Amino acid sequence: MSAQHNLASLFETGPRQWGLRGDPHLWREMQSRLAECDYPATEAALMSLLEQIYHELVGVPVTSPEPIFVERFSHGGMSSGYVSPKFWIETGFPLLCSRYRDAA
Repeated sequence: MSAQHNLASLFETGPRQWGLRGDPHLWREMQSRLAECDYPATEAALMSLLEQIYHELVGVPVTSPEPIFVERFSHGGMSSGYVSPKFWIETGFPLLCSRYRDAA
């Protein structure tokens, strides 16, 4: 499997700004989880996979309206451990989809 067609490559560089302090930790976990996955055939399939992995790692769907506390992402500080669904919907997933389109 070529590194450039491995989904983890989409996560090589994080976004310029994160939502909450747990988001970078989730980004790295998603990258690790997708390290063995090739690019799906369509962007819709990519989105479905990203939403599924998010749900598995966070415990709730990305459509949950409130920030989610994830204990393993808590390392001290005010918003430590919190993941922002809004960030993933508005920034994280669109960035990954854009990188997918650029690479496809």
